[in-house]
Amino acid sequence: MAPPKVPDIKALARELRAGDRAALARAITLIESRRADHQAAARDLVQALLPSTGKAIRVGITGSPGVGKSTTIDALGMYLIEHGQRLAVLAVDPSSARTGGSILGDKTRMARLAASEHAYIRPSPASGTLGGVAAKTREAMLLCEAAGFDVILVETVGIGQSETAVADMTDFFLALMLPGAGDELQGIKKGLVEIADMIAINKADGDNVKSANRAAADYRSALHLLSSRSERWHPPVVTYSALTGAGIAELWQKILDHRTAMTASGDFAARRREQQVKWMWSMLEQRMLARLRADASTRARVKKIESDVADGRLAPAVAAGQMMELL
Repeated sequence: MAPPKVPDIKALARELRAGDRAALARAITLIESRRADHQAAARDLVQALLPSTGKAIRVGITGSPGVGKSTTIDALGMYLIEHGQRLAVLAVDPSSARTGGSILGDKTRMARLAASEHAYIRPSPASGTLGGVAAKTREAMLLCEAAGFDVILVETVGIGQSETAVADMTDFFLALMLPGAGDELQGIKKGLVEIADMIAINKADGDNVKSANRAAADYRSALHLLSSRSERWHPPVVTYSALTGAGIAELWQKILDHRTAMTASGDFAARRREQQVKWMWSMLEQRMLARLRADASTRARVKKIESDVADGRLAPAVAAGQMMELL
């Protein structure tokens, strides 16, 4: 069977700007392709669409399993749609090569969003490396903006580095927490809280309201001891219920308040500029690694260097120098 052709980039860009969902799906599939000709076409497409990007509100969302990320995204997404917004949901999942990615299952828990023509849900590519997944998610985010989506929610379903990667590509990073899970502060990850722009306690409904309020008070106290990402924004702690929708409007208002404060101070534009430069270096690293894997003889030499390092015959610093010579 003949391999899929490289699409007409001008036509694809035109269809995508017109809001064609099928064109958006094809465009994201193109940027996820590992074929060299597809990757070159994808770069041309992103460059062509660049003037149509940058207007959406980019929100990163993280939280431990069971916190209710999917139901939160469903509730928040439906609230935004009811208020005239178009929404795209993307995932950063470095484990998806092993597990198939959780957002595929999450689509069933985002039933209302999945059925809405004003929402677009897309899992991360199963490339297995955080750098590769994050790079593709960044490009997918730009494509969604060019297609006219007003809000992009980027869900991190991994832990640790994936949270930092999502924080580095979004305007606002939201950390979801649970009430009443023993000592809340035991579970507080200093690194996570330092990059969060807001902490939201889910499941503040029924008998959980008191424990949610207690957890919120504990987090507020803890946050005073940590430095925040910006001098102009101290991360608030809110409670809400994804199940009943209580507190969702207030949660979104805090995100808008943050954008207003950051825009007025110039921090918003500075963060976007910084993200672009980080993205460039990330892409350069990916391209350099790809070159080391592209040629059969180079791959064999890399394997030999790896083996020599593993067996203690070659110092890692010397090995790195030899790798640079291969490039």
